[in-house]
Amino acid sequence: MNNVFSSGKYAIVGAGLMGRLLAVALAKRGAQVELFEKGSSDASGSAARIAAAMLAPLAESAITEDNVVRMGVHSLPRWKQLINELAKPVFFQQDGTLILWHRQDASDAERFASHLERNCDRNTALSRPLHLDSQSLEKIQPGIADRFAQGLYLPNEGQLDNRQLLEALLVELTLMKVPCHWQQSANPEQLRKDANGFNWVIDCRGLGAKNSWKHSGDASKDLRGVRGEVIRLYAPEVKLCRPTRLIHPRYPIYIAPKEDDVYVVGATEIESEDLSPMSVRSAMELLSATYTVHSGFAEARILEMATQCRPTLKDNLPEIAIDRSSSSADLMMINGLYRHGFMISPAILDCALELLSEGTSATAMSLGLQVTAANTHQEMSACA
Repeated sequence: MNNVFSSGKYAIVGAGLMGRLLAVALAKRGAQVELFEKGSSDASGSAARIAAAMLAPLAESAITEDNVVRMGVHSLPRWKQLINELAKPVFFQQDGTLILWHRQDASDAERFASHLERNCDRNTALSRPLHLDSQSLEKIQPGIADRFAQGLYLPNEGQLDNRQLLEALLVELTLMKVPCHWQQSANPEQLRKDANGFNWVIDCRGLGAKNSWKHSGDASKDLRGVRGEVIRLYAPEVKLCRPTRLIHPRYPIYIAPKEDDVYVVGATEIESEDLSPMSVRSAMELLSATYTVHSGFAEARILEMATQCRPTLKDNLPEIAIDRSSSSADLMMINGLYRHGFMISPAILDCALELLSEGTSATAMSLGLQVTAANTHQEMSACA
């Protein structure tokens, strides 16, 4: 595999999560790589910067498709490997997910738990949820049993620090002397035609690639943005040990603890590409729900309120599209990671590397990742 990559030259357009992961992976395999990004090196315009970076395939199985869950299961051990290969440390934790609910929402929690059990029956790679009473809840997460009489613990789920990871990948690119063209817009089609010797152009622009994912006559299949809103808090009085989710009919929030008493709180998901600041209603609902989980959040300091739009395709599923119809460089487009970018990106990475090196991907076939012909957007088997 290394020989195939070492003889290739790759242009990657878009330096968000997937763009950086691919650039690092290809460079480590001996490839010549150039990275193009219309924004700055801090990834301030990337959806990956505004994320909780939870790696929770069982929790997400309640709201997503089986193939995305399989990608999440595949990606968890891969994250450990990828992070261990980086020169700069990245916070990574795999201590499970805690699910909580108030008494009035017990029926919703029961349905949620039943859904997870059924998903575990279908996918034996998932660890079954553990039901907690107040005593076991106090043991696993001190300080909240006075507010919650029951809970669910989802073993083996994880999280990482998204901003640390983006910075560590940038450091890696610098160490490997990968040419990075910051604040330089690049058109993948133009790069294919330029006389620069690229074998492949890989489009990882997220929403920046909207015009490349249009389906004539069927706008429902086009690439779209789904708005998300998060709040970052500094809360030294709160000592949550792992990502915690609250079941609630109006605002089912998540709270993801990072290092140094920082917490990322989010929930909102709006079919909109509006990037304006967070609304008062969203902020009030997020903060009030957070306070019901732990009273220590009352004295927390608000570090940031942020919004971003997640790139989303039809059925909210990811896709790799390939175009080899041109006599110039081949094109690969990766998009549609939606709200599961960190959970599934190592799986997408492995599939992309197989497609680039072998022309086919057994991993894509086994995980159910859709691979299509980019020039027609007609579904094809998982081979280039």
